[in-house]
Amino acid sequence: MSTNVSHGYLPAGHYIINHDIMHCTAEGVAGNDLYSGRALGLSEADDFIQLHPLLKPLWNDIANHYQRIGLGHSENVIWDVSLKQVAAYDGYRPSVFYFGPAECKAWNDPEWLEVVEFINSKNNFMALAEQLDIDVPQTQCFAGVNQITEMDIISFNMPCYLKAAISVSGVGIYRCANREELRDAMQKFASDVPVQLQEEIRTEVFLNMQYRVVEDRLVRLAASEQILQGCAHQGNRFPSSHEPWDAIEPMALWLKERGMKGIFAFDLAVVETPGGIRFPAIECNPRFNGASYPTVIAQKLDIPEWSAVTLKTKHRKLSDLSIRDLEFDMKTGEGLVLVNWGTVLKGKLVLLLAGSPDYQEALRNELLFRL
Repeated sequence: MSTNVSHGYLPAGHYIINHDIMHCTAEGVAGNDLYSGRALGLSEADDFIQLHPLLKPLWNDIANHYQRIGLGHSENVIWDVSLKQVAAYDGYRPSVFYFGPAECKAWNDPEWLEVVEFINSKNNFMALAEQLDIDVPQTQCFAGVNQITEMDIISFNMPCYLKAAISVSGVGIYRCANREELRDAMQKFASDVPVQLQEEIRTEVFLNMQYRVVEDRLVRLAASEQILQGCAHQGNRFPSSHEPWDAIEPMALWLKERGMKGIFAFDLAVVETPGGIRFPAIECNPRFNGASYPTVIAQKLDIPEWSAVTLKTKHRKLSDLSIRDLEFDMKTGEGLVLVNWGTVLKGKLVLLLAGSPDYQEALRNELLFRL
């Protein structure tokens, strides 16, 4: 098995791309029905891409933006995110945000589905990490919240996190500063919901380690640092301060050998100890994640330093944004790229900011003023 670093965008041609997230999203995310648009930047000319019909009025503006900055993409758009559409594109490989039951029904790959659903459980992740001798935080897993005893509560170190074994976007994760808060958090779950207790990792640095399966090879895609607000992912920056591939690679190989496809990622912490730096693994995201889209775009445009941020805007059309003079310039290697552009309809954008850290900060401040 060869593992190497390669460009992260999809091999040219013969993909049908459907990155609608409505089958696996947390409720209450603003504009979550519009997220299919962020996959446009990772598409290639020979691909087909399914986009939500609400994005159609924005098409000319985003296509012109990508043309100006030199980002190639598919123009073969299907204005319908229904998986029923894929039957007409026999021979095209799937690129989906998350390969769940609905996607398996469309593409019939039970092996892929089985490994995704297995590792999507944080409790299964911890069991496999122990089997593979991968460093993880102190964690105690329970088949149901009702199985947590008073002795478990008393004996577990505080502060800690109570986590649903299966969660999205930080939903179902509660920080408990003391045992009383833990008892209160337990009441927020149905009694039979699988959960875990996990020690609080004392660090401000968390890594997103992305892999990609290309044909029959496992490829290291990128290691970036997470930008977090509480438990919720707010963005990423690249390059990261560390790239501890060896800390998680046994699990990446295990998943690939059991049918994982596409892009998937791990969250790792960076912990300073008297004996050296630890990189405890927190969880696996067996899917594309928020870092995947700017990562692929940055690799397509050969951008060596970037951050991806979510910003609010008063505008509701891309044509109303006064940002053309700030767009990415291939000659300077600096500027902005629209990543999640469809959510402008809800007053929100995800942008890639290319350039040195100082330039990124100046660009972000200018955007806060203009948006």
